[in-house]
Amino acid sequence: MVGMPFQLPHALSTPDDQPALELLRRYYFGDPETGAQAAVGAAFDGWDSTGTRAADADRFTADDLVAVTFLSVNVPATAAAALLGDRAAEFSGLLTELGEDRDLVAEEALEDDRWELQKRLCGLRGVNTTIATKLIARKRPRLRPIWDKVVATVTGTHQRQWEPLRVELGKDDRALHQRLLRLHHDARLPAAVTPLRVFDVIAWREGKDRKLG
Repeated sequence: MVGMPFQLPHALSTPDDQPALELLRRYYFGDPETGAQAAVGAAFDGWDSTGTRAADADRFTADDLVAVTFLSVNVPATAAAALLGDRAAEFSGLLTELGEDRDLVAEEALEDDRWELQKRLCGLRGVNTTIATKLIARKRPRLRPIWDKVVATVTGTHQRQWEPLRVELGKDDRALHQRLLRLHHDARLPAAVTPLRVFDVIAWREGKDRKLG
């Protein structure tokens, strides 16, 4: 596992935090110099129209289906009906089995069979890896990174990017994890934004700037 390929975004390959901070601020707050607005995806992290997100940690809700639309995906109607209706208990059980949210950096190696939840989600008609991981990231935002083609291109990974990222986060006494926490603080990001989302946004925004997707 340790030998799996992984490369940091350019903004995190330098000890200078300014490039990463610029990407984060542009995504979450916009760019006053150009008049650019914050990214629509900035609403994903904290979206909670009912005020019950914490209580609903072990079940998918309509708020989760709305939140992923901010990241440019839609859960198909048949899949939405399954998650909120006839298969709601099944998916709630899988979330419960996954356990409470916790930092990916503190986890042991994540084998494929640890992600039965993702497999079942991808088994729903019209749900691919990107949609599935965005749904899981809504429920376990500190534990499960989003899989996205842009981020995968930037990091040189494929559909199992979470394990190479877990390894990278833990290197040198968790240096990358600690840096992501520092960037969160220095960029003054909302509390709902996790270290994994800090990484995701930096990689995604950099990839879009490089026209990688």
